[in-house]
Amino acid sequence: MLTMITSVIEVYAQGDHFNGSYYKLYIPMTFYRSVAASTLSMQNPDNTGEGLFENVVNESLMNIYLRHPELVKNTQRSVEKSGDIEEQINVPIRQEDKLTEMTGTLSQEPVVAPVGVVVQKPHFWTYKGDYSLQFMQNYVSGNWYKGGESNYAMMGSATMEANYNNKQKVKWDNKLEMKLGLQNNRTDSIHKLLSTEDVIRLTSKLGLQASKKWYYTLQVVGETKFMHAYKSNDPVLYADFFAPFNLNISLGMDYNVDWLNHKLKGTFHLAPIAYNMKYTRLLELSERLGIGDGKHALHDYGSQLTADLTWEISDLIKLKSRMYAYTTYKRVEFEWENTFQFQFSKWISAQLFVYPRFDDSVTRDGHHGYWQFKEFSSLGFTYSF
Repeated sequence: MLTMITSVIEVYAQGDHFNGSYYKLYIPMTFYRSVAASTLSMQNPDNTGEGLFENVVNESLMNIYLRHPELVKNTQRSVEKSGDIEEQINVPIRQEDKLTEMTGTLSQEPVVAPVGVVVQKPHFWTYKGDYSLQFMQNYVSGNWYKGGESNYAMMGSATMEANYNNKQKVKWDNKLEMKLGLQNNRTDSIHKLLSTEDVIRLTSKLGLQASKKWYYTLQVVGETKFMHAYKSNDPVLYADFFAPFNLNISLGMDYNVDWLNHKLKGTFHLAPIAYNMKYTRLLELSERLGIGDGKHALHDYGSQLTADLTWEISDLIKLKSRMYAYTTYKRVEFEWENTFQFQFSKWISAQLFVYPRFDDSVTRDGHHGYWQFKEFSSLGFTYSF
């Protein structure tokens, strides 16, 4: 049977009309209704021409259906759902190629257009600032059971920075800090206003990069006051503009801090070599300021540690901390300024200022020793850029 089928295929494959029914023998075995209908038909089969080839294919398929039904994988209905069945290909498919006429090579001249080149000068300088104006009012009636006195207070502060960084090895950071707080006490019969916070401080650092986070640094810090300072109901002058004036020049290394997922940033300055000058323009304050009786200035050398950090605790709470320590190995100055800022809106904020200080060059206090302490809180306006 297989020999006859092969012979029939070869004969018809050589002719101009090729019967397409033979594909049924090579695709996955399928049960065709036409094969069963042809076998069960009462009419005499057509054994001439293409009918002979179709009868041979049908008999072969019927033989497989009866003897090896396990080979039948599909049915004609399932095949029809996926698409039409082409029973016979009568006309061979031929591809006609059409050649287009060759054209000459088109010469294309390059289009030259003027291009403007803009070279921007790199910006090595960055600027930023913080400004605030805080108010506080306290009223106490005359018969208040705990006593006390009414007062009004205000404090203004400004911090301006101009920093240079050439993105290679050189940095130059400059910061100017100014704070002035005034208070009115009704019980003070001598002074209308007293200063509660008074500082002008300029910090300048020139750094040469040593590694990724370390810089060789020359630091200069100058600090003085805006106005005279008194105590309540006390005519004695305790400080004034350029009385004192502190100048500190140190040579050491800076370490850049970037911790807590970029929330804690700042620098540590470690200086084994430092020069410090304490100056007063008023000789009557020389001994009180630890300079020495009858002297305008005190010069000494030692070591210094400075830390300047900003910690964004949350979107609404920020801590700015500055620590300064200087020692000549005979005397020690230590300051630790902490400002907690609570931001209620873009313009409104509250501040809590905590400032412990140690200085063993001044007169020792009978209660606190060489330690000094200042604290205040305020509410007011802030602006940053």
